[in-house]
Amino acid sequence: MHAELARICGSDRVRANAPLGAWTTFRVGGPAEFLVDVASEAALLDVVAAARSAGAPVTMLGGGSNTLVADAGVRGVVIRLRLTEAAAVAPTIVRAGAGLTMNGLVRWTIGRGLAALEAWAGTPGTVGGAIYGNAHYGGRNISDVVSQVHVLSSDGRLETVPAAAMEFAYDTSRLQRTKEIAVWAEFHVAPGADVDVLRAAARASLAHRKRTQPLDIPSAGCIFQNPDPARDRVPAGIPPSAGALVDRAGLKGLRIGGAAISTTHGNFIVNDAGATAADIAALIDAARTAVREQFGVVLREEVVRMGRFSSDG
Repeated sequence: MHAELARICGSDRVRANAPLGAWTTFRVGGPAEFLVDVASEAALLDVVAAARSAGAPVTMLGGGSNTLVADAGVRGVVIRLRLTEAAAVAPTIVRAGAGLTMNGLVRWTIGRGLAALEAWAGTPGTVGGAIYGNAHYGGRNISDVVSQVHVLSSDGRLETVPAAAMEFAYDTSRLQRTKEIAVWAEFHVAPGADVDVLRAAARASLAHRKRTQPLDIPSAGCIFQNPDPARDRVPAGIPPSAGALVDRAGLKGLRIGGAAISTTHGNFIVNDAGATAADIAALIDAARTAVREQFGVVLREEVVRMGRFSSDG
């Protein structure tokens, strides 16, 4: 397998038994059996085909936010996309490779006076990750500005999918169901904007994140989805917010091993003392149990677990 992956991508882009902690914002996680940097659409097609021919699972790793990698690591091939180009394909449409960071896309559009994405400044992770989980901020979803997404299907076909067919919902896209891989996405933008105004909006977004989130300590972003008012009966007097429920349950500061629930934001778990993935997973489970027992609300995870955890059975 190593030889075939090296033939496709080059030996410098393939690592066996590669620790993944350095590539996640939690800074935890065991090794990938094979970690492959893929820098072209053609190479992506060939790597996925080679892995599937060998019966090896394929896992996508974006910017490493919103991700918890098991201490035991991840079997098979873990792909890091290096498709990082952005281009204006029409006056009001920007195409961005799935491996481009969201911050990189924001900077690119601001520099060209293209409005729509400036409020996403400070969003961790990549375009592909944002599409996969329909990233949200300030009451908006990234799907609000998505035009279409180019995907690689599980059977090796490339398809361009309009936003209306992406099954976007809160924290969700069809990629989670189909296991398709986002290759690039196109976004609606408004040309002719004042660059200084866009930069001011981006700075305001960054400032808000710094005030309300523990950005100086390794974390993965929000751990739980906010409750759904249509199906989750949140007690009166508590906002329909995962962070508020964790806070009202008295869990801020709760620690297991090197992991702690942030005292800044109840929906963040931080790695501030050499946490393991097992520490973090146990703290997630403890918080979910406490909120369920106190308020009758079952919190659903927003963070994506990769690899095998002991709780998986």
